Amino acid sequence: MVIAVIADIVGSRLLDDRVSAQQVFDGAIARVESDHPRAQDPLRPTVGDEQQGVYRTLGDALASLLLLQLALPDGVEFRFGLGVGGIRRIDSQHGQLSDGPGWWAAREAIEAAHSRQQRAVPTSRTWIVGAPGQTEVMDAVITSSNAYLLARDAIVARMSERERRLAYGRFGGLSQRVLAEQEGITQPAVSKALHSSGANALLDGLALLDGAGA
Repeated sequence: MVIAVIADIVGSRLLDDRVSAQQVFDGAIARVESDHPRAQDPLRPTVGDEQQGVYRTLGDALASLLLLQLALPDGVEFRFGLGVGGIRRIDSQHGQLSDGPGWWAAREAIEAAHSRQQRAVPTSRTWIVGAPGQTEVMDAVITSSNAYLLARDAIVARMSERERRLAYGRFGGLSQRVLAEQEGITQPAVSKALHSSGANALLDGLALLDGAGA
């Protein structure tokens, strides 16, 4: 069992410059994978505005995708579907392909995230679906993780680009003093921003995910 992830660009058809947006996404993915490598197969473009990747654990996937959300600038967002299940490699004359229930679950998950975003939860960006045959324990983990994701995505949606940068930097071990110098603000201003934006709660959650190995 692995975590298959499908990601797409939110509002891609409304972007003025899709090429530039794709370059921004690719750069953010490369940065996160360089700074905090967790992926078994890092997110890579497939077709259109879609990316696909594979993670060994749910904790790795959730941590990495949050860091990616924090690394993106204003105006560009990803939506994520996570599928918990098996995948298989298929040899083809066109190269190695990947298939299996984990990918089918990921497709269902990203459609669910999109549906929630369009209806009652406009801040929804991430959802998890388990492939058939999951244990009761994993079903419970998925349910509780989705509840966590609804709150997490709402916090990220309200953060400014600076607040996201500060949260990303703090998780990477940068001190408030160093962040203040980078942003051209005072250390107390950094502390206030981390507290008022909800970044400290996100960082505590990231630390838990980072050590969970779930």
